[in-house]
Amino acid sequence: MSLSTTSTASPRARLVLPTMAAAVFLLSMIQTLVVPVLTQIASQLDASATTVGWVTTATMLTASAVTPLLGRLGDVYGQKPLVVAALAVTLAGSLLAATTHSIEWLIVARVLQGASFGLFPLAISVLRHELPHERLVPGMAITASALGVGSGVALVATGLLTQGDADYRRIFWLCVVLSAAVLVAAVLALPRRAGQGGRVDYLGALVLAIGLVALLLPISQGHEWGWGSARVIGLFALAAVVLVGFVLLQDRTPEPLVATRLLSHRPVLATNLASLCVGFAMFAVFLGATYFVQTPEQLAGFGFGASVLRTSVVFMLPGAVVSMLMGPIAGRLVHAVGPRHVLLLASLVGVAGMVLLLALHGTEAEVIVALIVGNSAIAIAYASMPALLVSNVEHHETGIANSINSIMRTVGGAIGSALVITVLTSDVTTHALPGGGSVTLANEGAYELAFGLAALFFAAAAVMAGLAGKREPTAVVVPA
Repeated sequence: MSLSTTSTASPRARLVLPTMAAAVFLLSMIQTLVVPVLTQIASQLDASATTVGWVTTATMLTASAVTPLLGRLGDVYGQKPLVVAALAVTLAGSLLAATTHSIEWLIVARVLQGASFGLFPLAISVLRHELPHERLVPGMAITASALGVGSGVALVATGLLTQGDADYRRIFWLCVVLSAAVLVAAVLALPRRAGQGGRVDYLGALVLAIGLVALLLPISQGHEWGWGSARVIGLFALAAVVLVGFVLLQDRTPEPLVATRLLSHRPVLATNLASLCVGFAMFAVFLGATYFVQTPEQLAGFGFGASVLRTSVVFMLPGAVVSMLMGPIAGRLVHAVGPRHVLLLASLVGVAGMVLLLALHGTEAEVIVALIVGNSAIAIAYASMPALLVSNVEHHETGIANSINSIMRTVGGAIGSALVITVLTSDVTTHALPGGGSVTLANEGAYELAFGLAALFFAAAAVMAGLAGKREPTAVVVPA
């Protein structure tokens, strides 16, 4: 794909990259921030574990519904108004979450925060329009690597803000501050440009949203409802029918939301499947490692009995810090050897990290090193994917292509979370407490299985990288 290039960056363009990276960092934090404090939320709002589970599910379902639509709207009408609108809705949801004392309104707030997931494809489209040729590939790598960085920082921030069973609303006040700051930056930094024009397939967007919700809902709630329950089986069947219907509908639509050519193009399909695999591995790593290090060694014979604060600072912070350094490095690698090779390298590094964690987890140092390796692999893998997609799609398909990639990452994360929780709750032992009573804890073998699954999914991502095609352009370019 050969396009002309821009060679100089305007002063405003120098603000575009940090603004878009901050937006992606924000959405990644919003996705992960609540995971360590679901128990605290249930306790402080007097809600059941099943109800509190919707605090994470609601955001994910909103993301699946709005992300492809926002990506397409950005391509048609221009990215800035969509970025500003998504950030404004995210800010409203964050403010509601920080002030409400009702579990029902908290779930509503998380629905609003789900709009932030649409920021990733919009951010990549903005970069493709605004950055000069020599800065585009490194810029996309830095922005995409913020996905892994934000998730790691979110775990650290949650531990710091909620230590000692403090009010969980502190984490949402952090979201308020970050959302407001990124919103102001977007208004000031992003130029208003007309979109590509064309028609928005709202019917296709609705059908796709229904299919994705029907798919993600049983994945996220299956461990509560029962994997063999009528609700779970029925929703999976509905998802299959609706998503097949969506593909058939797109074939018959003059200006489809997602061209079937885009879905079947091997490099694009392979990159999307790699995104699913890395999304699975990321949540398997974060959830599995978090629960593992918090396991009391005196009862289970493994683990470190870490508090939420110690988990965040001692075990998660080093990996988050190293991930921050990976974005620029990954950008240089992508520019030097091509995104497919970088994705392959990152996936193999991820396999090594998970094998290391599987085999050596008896000391704190071993776990920390393995988590640093795993975090680095996630950041580098995500950094390579936008460049791989952009080099294989038309300019007007940038938003929707990265929207689908974002959805695949969400689906992978949902599968990873659900499968890890299922593994950890199916292999347990009840231990007597010294002062009386008992506690049920997952066995060491369950954690080893979770880490092994993460290694397998990293390996699958490596296979997808190999299938992404041998021919790659030496550089990714943008229209003058």
